[in-house]
Amino acid sequence: MEITLDKKNKTEGLIKIKLGQSDYQNQVDDKIRDYARKASLKGFRPGKVPNGVIKRMFGKSILVEEINNVLSRKLNDYIKDNKLRIIGEPLPVADQSNQIDWETQKDFEFDYQIGLVEDFTYDLSQKVKIKSHPIAVDEKVIDETVQDLKKRFGKVNYPDTSEVGDNLFGSLKAEDSDFQKESVFFATDKVAKKEQKKFIGLKKDDTVTFEIEKLFDEASELAQLLDVSLEEAKSIKGKHALTLTNISRTEPAEMGQELFDRVFGKDAVKNEEEFIQKIKETIQGNYQRETEHFLDHYIEDHFISNTKISLPEDFLKNWLKATSEGQVTDEVIAKEFESYIRSVKWDLIKNKIADDHNIKVDADEVKAKAREMIIAQFGGPAIASQLQDRLDAITDNYLSNENGQNFMRLYNQLRLERIMKVIKENITVQEKPVSLDEFKKIVEEHKH
Repeated sequence: MEITLDKKNKTEGLIKIKLGQSDYQNQVDDKIRDYARKASLKGFRPGKVPNGVIKRMFGKSILVEEINNVLSRKLNDYIKDNKLRIIGEPLPVADQSNQIDWETQKDFEFDYQIGLVEDFTYDLSQKVKIKSHPIAVDEKVIDETVQDLKKRFGKVNYPDTSEVGDNLFGSLKAEDSDFQKESVFFATDKVAKKEQKKFIGLKKDDTVTFEIEKLFDEASELAQLLDVSLEEAKSIKGKHALTLTNISRTEPAEMGQELFDRVFGKDAVKNEEEFIQKIKETIQGNYQRETEHFLDHYIEDHFISNTKISLPEDFLKNWLKATSEGQVTDEVIAKEFESYIRSVKWDLIKNKIADDHNIKVDADEVKAKAREMIIAQFGGPAIASQLQDRLDAITDNYLSNENGQNFMRLYNQLRLERIMKVIKENITVQEKPVSLDEFKKIVEEHKH
């Protein structure tokens, strides 16, 4: 056997494997004998089929199978022994196997294209400065949240005539197309100010006509109303008619213990001051998650942009097409390859940081994370104490579901959290507090 590497350039190479008969014949003979012992053929007693008969009937397929086994094993060993940093998987040279005469040929040569990644460095130091945008919890947001909670836990009634703040239910039909939707509903206070008067004073069975692109200030509201994507919502225009089927109005709940208990649980807060403080803490927690999530995006952007990694792009395009069973076409490559390369680079950087800082996650940690998640979903520690011994079985069942995908999902989540923690501890995070509106604008302008 002879294995050589022909490097075309820094990121692409060709592994050549030459096999002689001695490299595979023993395995082939063993497999033929195994077939003979197990075969059940007409005219022969079980286990007494001659090797020659097996060879005539199955010799070619056995030869191909065993040579492929030898190739796979030796190829993997060569890559490991020579510490080749490959990306993707070795790709057999197209049509090479079609030129082989399996009936008479004794010596074989196989070529595999490989993509290589050269070693690279990254800067993980205080010199790296990344912006973070903590969101300030202002009185306006707290007041809006209180009003929303009062409305959410208020008493619902069904008036005869609509007012601002009511929910309108009905059917929607376009005047200039076949589009219609049998059931829609929206809050009148979400309607653009200039359009609101059209929806005041309406009664059941009334029909109101309007230009749908003017109904809301935000296209996301229209997307939600019509149950379409944001892009689709932005393209929908023209006159539409809403025929009213019902009106609902929520009388806001009174500030008091009943509201406190319904929002946060019985006796979690005892007075309005504690209620407002709890709301503020909840909002701050939600904002902190948003801030951290967006900081992660900034970190990802920085390391991808400032870490030089040469990738075998031509090889990766061929590999994606060859291994996708026709799902990845040239059109898909043209549209999504840039995003794919970005993802590959970020994975390489994360993996190198994890290796350099000995970041590991073991199975017990994944199981503990799954238990925490399941306890939270079931309603907290009180429920967990009732489940007792069943909790382990529930956790094991969850982790084994979807062919282990749930386990890997949590494993990757924990691993990423630890990688990001190491990064944040070693760089300089520059905080600049912003309002919620300012944060939304920053996120909107941030594209990748």
